[in-house]
Amino acid sequence: MDFMQLGAQLLASKMGGGANSNVITSALGSLMADKDGQANLGGLIGAMQGKGLGSIAESWLGDGKNEDITADQVRDVVGKDKVAAMASELNTDEGSLLESLKDVLPQLIDKSSSGGSLLDNAGGLLGMAKKFL
Repeated sequence: MDFMQLGAQLLASKMGGGANSNVITSALGSLMADKDGQANLGGLIGAMQGKGLGSIAESWLGDGKNEDITADQVRDVVGKDKVAAMASELNTDEGSLLESLKDVLPQLIDKSSSGGSLLDNAGGLLGMAKKFL
């Protein structure tokens, strides 16, 4: 299973069964898109590093306990505009979406990494992740 399918599955579970998985996958892809429009976990890790949240990102990449992130920190990392667009696409409010994302993102990164490196099936971002460690 690729990381977008995993992310959509985790988010659908967190938000309740009413959301269409294709819509969630599309919205999550838009949220995590890099400047070229590609879903990019390494970009998320880089954004976290840039916002002073590198230790949280490292905990998600590692095999130990995942540190918590707040809803406000998620909004700061991914951007208010992307959060608003995703909430609109999923027909939910931003607060509920952020509460779900703060629980889902650590799981998504954790399940897409092994020993601190993002898996190749997570977009071939192994080298990108290593530069942040």
